[in-house]
Amino acid sequence: VKKTRAEELLALSETIKLLNDDDALDLFKSALPATSFMQVKAKSQAVKKAALKVIAEEAKNHKDTRLDLIALAMHSKGASFEKVLKMVDEMVALLKKEQGDDDSKKT
Repeated sequence: VKKTRAEELLALSETIKLLNDDDALDLFKSALPATSFMQVKAKSQAVKKAALKVIAEEAKNHKDTRLDLIALAMHSKGASFEKVLKMVDEMVALLKKEQGDDDSKKT
């Protein structure tokens, strides 16, 4: 389980690094047509709704108050998506630390 989790985290970090590369940005710009502001806003709202649904389901399954807090922040009009992403990043970092602590206790 630990090996699989580590492989997943490695694959995610490599994917993020690849997508953040300038070459990938140039490729996306050339491959996708220009979108209007309304299209971007509609897509953003759809993504936010889908993300909120996933987070709400996970919060029910895991009884984790941090997930409830993220869902609450996403519901509020005042919270920007950047703050939610920061909260998610902090949660992932904390989970990595906890996993490392668990791993060191087992060895």
